[in-house]
This record gives sequence, structure tokens and C-alpha cells, in this order.
Amino acid sequence: MPDSTVYDLTVIGGGPAGYVAAIRAGQLGKRVACIELERAGGTCLNWGCIPSKALLKSAELFTKMKKAEAYGLGAAGVTFDFAKVMQRSRGVADQMARGVEFLFRKHKVDYLIGRGQVTVPGMVEITEGPHRGEFFKTSRVLLATGCRPRQLPGLPVDGERIMTSREALVPRAKPPASVAIIGAGAIGVEFAYFLNTFGSKVTLIEMLPQVVPLEDEEVARLLHRSFEKQGIAIHTGTKAEHIQVGPAAVTLDLVKDGSQQSLEVETVIVAVGVAANLEGALSPKVKLELDRGYVKVDADYQTSVPGIYAAGDIIGPPWLAHVAMFRAVNAVNGMFGHGRPRREQFTPGCTYCQPQIASIGLTEKAAKEKGVAYKVGRFPFLAAGKAVAAADAEGFVKVLADPATGGILGAHIIGAEATELISEYSLAMTLEATVDEIHATIHPHPTLGEAVMEAAAAALGEAIHI
Repeated sequence: MPDSTVYDLTVIGGGPAGYVAAIRAGQLGKRVACIELERAGGTCLNWGCIPSKALLKSAELFTKMKKAEAYGLGAAGVTFDFAKVMQRSRGVADQMARGVEFLFRKHKVDYLIGRGQVTVPGMVEITEGPHRGEFFKTSRVLLATGCRPRQLPGLPVDGERIMTSREALVPRAKPPASVAIIGAGAIGVEFAYFLNTFGSKVTLIEMLPQVVPLEDEEVARLLHRSFEKQGIAIHTGTKAEHIQVGPAAVTLDLVKDGSQQSLEVETVIVAVGVAANLEGALSPKVKLELDRGYVKVDADYQTSVPGIYAAGDIIGPPWLAHVAMFRAVNAVNGMFGHGRPRREQFTPGCTYCQPQIASIGLTEKAAKEKGVAYKVGRFPFLAAGKAVAAADAEGFVKVLADPATGGILGAHIIGAEATELISEYSLAMTLEATVDEIHATIHPHPTLGEAVMEAAAAALGEAIHI
């Protein structure tokens, strides 16, 4: 790369924040480079959101095929090829990565494989990869290096006996005969559902009192019951201790309220959260202000060093791809004077096991802790004609509303297509709509979306079908 190369923006990291920022800057006519260590799309597209959803779709379809009789169909002897299931997920990730690479070309983004490092403000070096040793000047840098799975101290990941979500997505010929999943957040329960569906004996371990600890307690209780019906062993309020890795198995103790239970499994998946990933991104000459390991930014997404910005997971929770994309677009718009940058206010969270979970805003517990007055509207999918017709009526829609104004404080959905349905409440909260306005909006019949309307009506005491 010639010394004369000067970029308006150099993005370090090509995940949801990084590639979106680079493309947005390209749309604004800026000269942009995006440096990604592995492949466009980053962890989310290559080793997270996208391939895992492909696996979960295979699991969902396999489950439905085994229950074909419920639909009046015959599908005896349904089998699966686990290697093909895993390979399909890699194919989906590859297809999406190629799509991002196409968008880079379309918007004239220079896409470079390697590890980018800010040597000094205004100068970037590629320290690993085919462009190693190349330097170039840049007016601005956006750090979008994201996060990596957090590991347990003293328990090295080997990809066979001990895995994180990344190693669990590597193609293999068959699922583990037995697996302990430590952590029952979104990643943990998704892998529990997937592996249980394809025959693994799954033990789900959560230190906190409920599975999906960030979700509404009522939602967590239903998921707990559903998973136990599916055959998943669940231990909440439990610590995994004395983990010993052997050549063919892992032993561990499940400790709860002073009692101890031994467990032996083929594999352990650690799903206990994420850690900031700044390794190699900054030279010793560049000192950024951090907060618990995450890059601290101002309202314009600028760090403590002028000209260096950051967006996505690297600036802290919520660690969600759609939030990372939102942050990236706003960071770029702001730095190039295209409107005032915004920060996320209402962020929907989605969990793609079956039944699906989606939520936004306050839970009942949070509302009580904050002293916020609220009223609740609930509507079960069992009362929704489309859900019953689809033989998929497990779950409910729940909305929390301000009793004085009808403003929506939070919404929680568990059941079929919850991750699609939550967007209506997300939009409503952004527009400051009320439960009365959702109730007054005609929803097509029969649809699952009617449950969103009926829950709003229930908050007003006006639900028709319950």
C-alpha cells in the first residue's frame, strides 16, 4: 500500500459494527478501509448469530417432522445426518460473508484481512496477515473489535472436552453423547435446545435462580418447564465446581445450598458471557480510557483520544448484533456531520430456542425494584387461532403499561415466532405509542400478531378472546 494512502476512516474489526460502519461511510462517499482478522461479518456472522440460527432451524424442523401426526401427516422413521446439519450452517455463514464482501466492493471499501493496530492517532499498522507490516494514514479510526466468549479460570478451551460457543459451531460428525452447559443465558439455552433435539443428554447449569436470568420471571418459569418436558436436566442456583478434564470425559460437581452432586459428561460448553476484545488493537503509545475493560466513549462515540472512535460490543452492554449495527451507523453519521448521533434507548433481546423468547423494556421485577407503577396485559397463544391451527400454541404475550398514560414500559413474549413479533412493541416504544393505540390498530386475522394486540387489550381490561 503506497505511503500516499490516506483514509477518511479506518475501521478495525469487520463484525456487525465494523462492516456496517464501513459500508455507511462508503455510502457517504468517504474513503474507507475495513481490517478484519478472519472474515467479513466477524464473530456474529461466521461463528455466532448466523450459523447458530441455521442449526436451530434444522432442530426446529426435525422436531416438527417427528410430530407430523399432529398435522395429519405420516413421516415415520425420520432421521438426521449431524455432519450435514453442521455443514449447512457453515454454508449459510459463507453465503452471508460473501454478501458482505460484495457490499464492500459496491461501496468501494478497501477490505483487508489481518490484525489492525492503531500505532498513534492517525496511523494504522497491520500486524498480522497477508498485509503485515503495512502502514497507512487515516483521519479517523473506529474500533469495532467486539467481544470474545469468556472462559472459566483454570479451564482451558481445547475444542473437544471444553468448548465455548465458537468451538461448538465447528463441524463434526456427531453430537456429544452428553454435555454440560455452564450458563443458561441466551447462548446456553440455544445450545441446550439444539443438542437435546439431536440426541445429546443435556445438563444445563445456571448459578442464578432462573434460566435466562435477564428475562421476565414468568417467561423463565415457562421455559424451564418446557425444557424439562423436552428432556433437558436443569440446575438453577447451582455452581459447577471441581471440573476435571480426562481423555474421554469431564467430571464436575454441581453444588447447591451446601449439597453436592457429581456429574460426568463427554463435553462441557462454557456460556458464561463475553469479554472485551482489544488484544493487539492499540500500541503501547495509545492509551484509551476504559470502563471494566470496555472502551469508554462520549455521546458522539469518540474515545478519550480525539480521532479514535468505538462502537459495538467493545463499548459495553447490551452485547447484541442489532445494537452494534445501530451504534455503528450513528457513530459514522456523527463523525461526518450527517445528523446528531443517537444512543440506543429501547433494545429488544431475542433467544432462538423453542419456544422462542423476545423482550424489550422493563420486567415486572425491575419495575417493582424501581418503584414504577404498572399494569399487566397477558394473552396466551392457546387462545390465538393461528397458533392453535399451527399446533404451536405454547407461550404467551405479556405487556407492562403505565396505568396513567397507557405508555408501554416493557413487553415479553415466549412462543412461536416471538423474535419476529417483538418488533411491533419495539416500534411502539420508539414512537411512544400506547397500549390503547396498539389495541385500536387492526391486526389481520388469523395471525400470531393478534396476540400482541390482545395483550395490549388485556392491559385495558378489553381483551375479547380470553
